[in-house]
Amino acid sequence: MSHEKIENLREDYTAASLLENNTKADPIKQFEVWFNEAQDAMVPEPNAMTLSTATHDGRPSARIMLLKGFYSEGFIFYTNYLSRKGKELTKNPNAALTFFWPGLERQVRIEGTIEKISKEQSEKYFHSRPKSSQIGALASPQSQEIADRNVLENKLTELEAEYADKDVPKPSYWGGYILKPRMIEFWQGRTSRLHDRILYKKTDNKSWKKVRLAP
Repeated sequence: MSHEKIENLREDYTAASLLENNTKADPIKQFEVWFNEAQDAMVPEPNAMTLSTATHDGRPSARIMLLKGFYSEGFIFYTNYLSRKGKELTKNPNAALTFFWPGLERQVRIEGTIEKISKEQSEKYFHSRPKSSQIGALASPQSQEIADRNVLENKLTELEAEYADKDVPKPSYWGGYILKPRMIEFWQGRTSRLHDRILYKKTDNKSWKKVRLAP
Protein backbone atom coordinates (compact mmCIF):
# COMPACT_ATOMS: atom_id res chain seq x y z
CA MET A 1 0.00 0.00 0.00
CA SER A 2 1.38 3.41 -0.94
CA HIS A 3 2.30 6.06 1.62
CA GLU A 4 -0.50 8.28 0.35
CA LYS A 5 -3.12 5.54 0.71
CA ILE A 6 -2.06 4.89 4.30
CA GLU A 7 -2.29 8.61 5.10
CA ASN A 8 -5.86 8.62 3.81
CA LEU A 9 -7.06 5.74 5.98
CA ARG A 10 -9.61 7.38 8.27
CA GLU A 11 -12.65 6.37 10.27
CA ASP A 12 -15.03 8.58 12.21
CA TYR A 13 -16.02 7.25 15.64
CA THR A 14 -19.68 7.63 16.56
CA ALA A 15 -20.62 4.53 18.59
CA ALA A 16 -20.76 6.01 22.11
CA SER A 17 -19.57 8.65 24.55
CA LEU A 18 -17.74 8.52 27.88
CA LEU A 19 -18.73 11.06 30.52
CA GLU A 20 -17.42 11.35 34.05
CA ASN A 21 -20.81 10.86 35.71
CA ASN A 22 -21.30 7.63 33.75
CA THR A 23 -18.11 6.00 35.01
CA LYS A 24 -17.43 4.10 38.22
CA ALA A 25 -15.37 5.59 41.05
CA ASP A 26 -13.16 2.47 40.97
CA PRO A 27 -11.36 1.86 37.63
CA ILE A 28 -11.30 -1.92 38.12
CA LYS A 29 -15.10 -1.88 38.32
CA GLN A 30 -15.19 0.36 35.25
CA PHE A 31 -12.93 -2.10 33.44
CA GLU A 32 -15.30 -4.90 34.41
CA VAL A 33 -18.22 -2.98 32.86
CA TRP A 34 -16.36 -2.45 29.60
CA PHE A 35 -14.97 -6.00 29.53
CA ASN A 36 -18.45 -7.45 29.97
CA GLU A 37 -19.77 -5.19 27.22
CA ALA A 38 -16.96 -6.36 24.92
CA GLN A 39 -17.99 -9.96 25.60
CA ASP A 40 -21.67 -9.16 25.03
CA ALA A 41 -20.76 -7.48 21.73
CA MET A 42 -18.91 -10.69 20.74
CA VAL A 43 -15.61 -8.88 20.25
CA PRO A 44 -13.09 -11.54 19.10
CA GLU A 45 -10.84 -12.48 22.03
CA PRO A 46 -11.78 -9.51 24.25
CA ASN A 47 -9.04 -10.58 26.66
CA ALA A 48 -6.30 -10.05 24.05
CA MET A 49 -3.96 -7.28 25.17
CA THR A 50 -0.59 -5.79 24.37
CA LEU A 51 1.94 -6.26 27.16
CA SER A 52 4.73 -3.69 27.01
CA THR A 53 7.92 -4.21 28.99
CA ALA A 54 11.36 -2.60 29.00
CA THR A 55 14.93 -3.49 29.82
CA HIS A 56 16.58 -1.98 32.90
CA ASP A 57 17.97 0.79 30.66
CA GLY A 58 14.61 1.57 29.07
CA ARG A 59 14.60 -0.30 25.71
CA PRO A 60 10.93 -1.26 25.17
CA SER A 61 9.34 -4.35 23.66
CA ALA A 62 5.70 -5.39 23.23
CA ARG A 63 3.67 -8.48 22.36
CA ILE A 64 0.06 -9.69 22.39
CA MET A 65 -0.94 -11.69 25.48
CA LEU A 66 -4.20 -13.01 26.92
CA LEU A 67 -5.62 -11.66 30.17
CA LYS A 68 -6.51 -14.57 32.45
CA GLY A 69 -8.18 -12.76 35.32
CA PHE A 70 -8.56 -9.47 37.16
CA TYR A 71 -9.72 -8.35 40.57
CA SER A 72 -9.25 -5.38 42.91
CA GLU A 73 -5.49 -5.93 43.15
CA GLY A 74 -4.75 -6.07 39.43
CA PHE A 75 -4.58 -7.99 36.15
CA ILE A 76 -3.26 -11.54 35.75
CA PHE A 77 -1.47 -13.31 32.89
CA TYR A 78 0.77 -16.37 32.56
CA THR A 79 4.01 -16.97 30.70
CA ASN A 80 7.49 -18.47 30.73
CA TYR A 81 9.60 -16.68 33.36
CA LEU A 82 12.72 -17.25 31.21
CA SER A 83 11.23 -15.64 28.09
CA ARG A 84 12.37 -12.21 26.96
CA LYS A 85 9.49 -10.51 28.76
CA GLY A 86 10.14 -12.57 31.88
CA LYS A 87 13.80 -11.57 31.97
CA GLU A 88 12.90 -7.93 31.38
CA LEU A 89 10.33 -8.00 34.19
CA THR A 90 12.92 -9.46 36.57
CA LYS A 91 15.15 -6.43 36.07
CA ASN A 92 12.45 -3.82 35.47
CA PRO A 93 9.01 -4.61 36.96
CA ASN A 94 7.35 -1.57 35.37
CA ALA A 95 4.98 -2.58 32.57
CA ALA A 96 1.87 -1.58 30.64
CA LEU A 97 -1.19 -3.31 29.21
CA THR A 98 -3.28 -2.05 26.27
CA PHE A 99 -6.70 -3.35 25.24
CA PHE A 100 -8.32 -2.30 21.95
CA TRP A 101 -11.90 -3.21 21.11
CA PRO A 102 -12.44 -1.67 17.65
CA GLY A 103 -16.05 -2.78 17.34
CA LEU A 104 -16.86 -0.65 20.38
CA GLU A 105 -14.35 2.08 19.44
CA ARG A 106 -12.69 1.67 22.84
CA GLN A 107 -9.21 1.40 24.25
CA VAL A 108 -7.94 0.84 27.79
CA ARG A 109 -4.38 1.65 28.84
CA ILE A 110 -3.00 0.34 32.14
CA GLU A 111 0.37 1.10 33.72
CA GLY A 112 1.79 -0.37 36.89
CA THR A 113 4.24 -2.76 38.48
CA ILE A 114 4.48 -6.51 38.01
CA GLU A 115 4.79 -9.22 40.65
CA LYS A 116 4.71 -13.00 40.43
CA ILE A 117 1.58 -14.63 41.80
CA SER A 118 1.77 -17.59 44.17
CA LYS A 119 3.06 -20.96 43.05
CA GLU A 120 -0.23 -22.50 44.17
CA GLN A 121 -2.27 -20.16 41.97
CA SER A 122 0.01 -20.87 39.01
CA GLU A 123 -0.26 -24.62 39.62
CA LYS A 124 -4.05 -24.43 39.70
CA TYR A 125 -4.26 -22.56 36.41
CA PHE A 126 -1.60 -24.72 34.71
CA HIS A 127 -3.55 -27.90 35.41
CA SER A 128 -6.81 -26.32 34.24
CA ARG A 129 -5.34 -25.93 30.74
CA PRO A 130 -5.75 -28.55 28.00
CA LYS A 131 -3.08 -31.24 28.33
CA SER A 132 -1.70 -30.29 24.93
CA SER A 133 -1.05 -26.75 26.21
CA GLN A 134 0.62 -28.09 29.34
CA ILE A 135 2.96 -30.21 27.23
CA GLY A 136 3.56 -27.25 24.92
CA ALA A 137 4.82 -25.23 27.87
CA LEU A 138 7.35 -27.99 28.60
CA ALA A 139 8.36 -28.40 24.96
CA SER A 140 9.13 -24.76 24.14
CA PRO A 141 12.26 -22.95 25.39
CA GLN A 142 10.42 -19.68 24.81
CA SER A 143 12.37 -16.81 23.20
CA GLN A 144 15.52 -18.94 22.78
CA GLU A 145 17.02 -19.54 19.34
CA ILE A 146 16.38 -23.01 17.89
CA ALA A 147 17.67 -24.69 14.74
CA ASP A 148 14.25 -25.27 13.12
CA ARG A 149 10.66 -26.27 13.88
CA ASN A 150 11.64 -29.94 14.02
CA VAL A 151 13.24 -29.23 17.39
CA LEU A 152 9.80 -28.36 18.77
CA GLU A 153 7.94 -31.13 16.96
CA ASN A 154 10.37 -33.80 18.12
CA LYS A 155 10.30 -32.57 21.71
CA LEU A 156 6.51 -32.47 21.65
CA THR A 157 6.30 -36.06 20.39
CA GLU A 158 8.74 -37.19 23.07
CA LEU A 159 6.78 -35.47 25.86
CA GLU A 160 3.40 -36.70 24.60
CA ALA A 161 4.70 -40.26 24.91
CA GLU A 162 6.25 -39.63 28.32
CA TYR A 163 3.06 -38.12 29.79
CA ALA A 164 0.47 -40.17 27.91
CA ASP A 165 -0.82 -41.80 31.10
CA LYS A 166 0.25 -39.37 33.81
CA ASP A 167 -0.08 -35.76 34.87
CA VAL A 168 2.15 -33.10 33.38
CA PRO A 169 4.18 -31.25 36.04
CA LYS A 170 4.16 -27.46 35.91
CA PRO A 171 7.65 -26.29 34.94
CA SER A 172 9.40 -24.24 37.62
CA TYR A 173 10.05 -21.57 34.99
CA TRP A 174 6.38 -21.11 34.08
CA GLY A 175 3.71 -19.22 36.01
CA GLY A 176 1.63 -16.13 36.54
CA TYR A 177 2.16 -12.43 37.02
CA ILE A 178 -0.12 -9.73 38.33
CA LEU A 179 0.11 -6.15 37.13
CA LYS A 180 -0.83 -3.85 40.00
CA PRO A 181 -2.04 -0.63 38.37
CA ARG A 182 -1.10 2.91 39.26
CA MET A 183 -2.81 4.41 36.19
CA ILE A 184 -5.77 3.28 34.07
CA GLU A 185 -7.08 5.28 31.12
CA PHE A 186 -10.37 4.64 29.32
CA TRP A 187 -10.57 5.94 25.74
CA GLN A 188 -13.82 6.20 23.81
CA GLY A 189 -13.67 7.20 20.16
CA ARG A 190 -15.71 10.27 19.26
CA THR A 191 -16.43 12.16 16.08
CA SER A 192 -13.98 14.71 14.65
CA ARG A 193 -11.17 13.11 16.68
CA LEU A 194 -12.47 14.77 19.86
CA HIS A 195 -12.23 11.49 21.73
CA ASP A 196 -13.20 10.97 25.37
CA ARG A 197 -10.33 10.11 27.71
CA ILE A 198 -10.96 9.43 31.39
CA LEU A 199 -7.84 8.82 33.48
CA TYR A 200 -7.69 7.23 36.93
CA LYS A 201 -4.51 7.88 38.95
CA LYS A 202 -3.48 6.25 42.22
CA THR A 203 -2.91 8.88 44.93
CA ASP A 204 -0.53 8.70 47.87
CA ASN A 205 -3.29 7.42 50.16
CA LYS A 206 -3.96 4.59 47.65
CA SER A 207 -7.33 5.95 46.52
CA TRP A 208 -8.15 6.76 42.89
CA LYS A 209 -8.39 10.25 41.39
CA LYS A 210 -10.41 10.58 38.17
CA VAL A 211 -9.65 13.29 35.59
CA ARG A 212 -10.44 14.05 31.97
CA LEU A 213 -7.66 14.35 29.39
CA ALA A 214 -7.79 16.31 26.14
CA PRO A 215 -7.71 14.06 23.08
